[in-house]
Amino acid sequence: MSLRWDEAEATEIVRRHEGREGPLLPILHELQAAFGSVPEPAISFLAAALNITRAEVHGVVSFYHDFRREPAGRHVLKLCRAEACQSMDGEAFARRVLDRFNLDWGGTTPDGSVTVEPVYCLGLCASAPSAMLDGEPMARLNSESIDEIAREVSR
Repeated sequence: MSLRWDEAEATEIVRRHEGREGPLLPILHELQAAFGSVPEPAISFLAAALNITRAEVHGVVSFYHDFRREPAGRHVLKLCRAEACQSMDGEAFARRVLDRFNLDWGGTTPDGSVTVEPVYCLGLCASAPSAMLDGEPMARLNSESIDEIAREVSR
């Protein structure tokens, strides 16, 4: 993954999707995988490449929570915000996590170790509260889980 915008690399990504119906989402996912985010230059670049407006590209990037405008930390912690998790003290758990890392939603620690993001249902409702750390589900979280998460992201 390169964290710097590279128009030649972006052009190759767009080229791989030529002729595909509805290529914007797959291209955005691939750009984010390549650059760690969908950087500002990507908006106008994609609008021109796909013959759509910058507003259309921006609308898609801002609508879907998985797209980032800035690269995430080395670890991404997604905390479930859905009703089942909230009913199992998920709100208080989330507040303790955010306080532990001194972050707001979507924030990244100054050392770049972790980004904490909200997610609206991980499908682990029977095991609430839940989270996902680097794509791995975590369930039945409690205060001790915060220490475990902190140890994991400090590696």
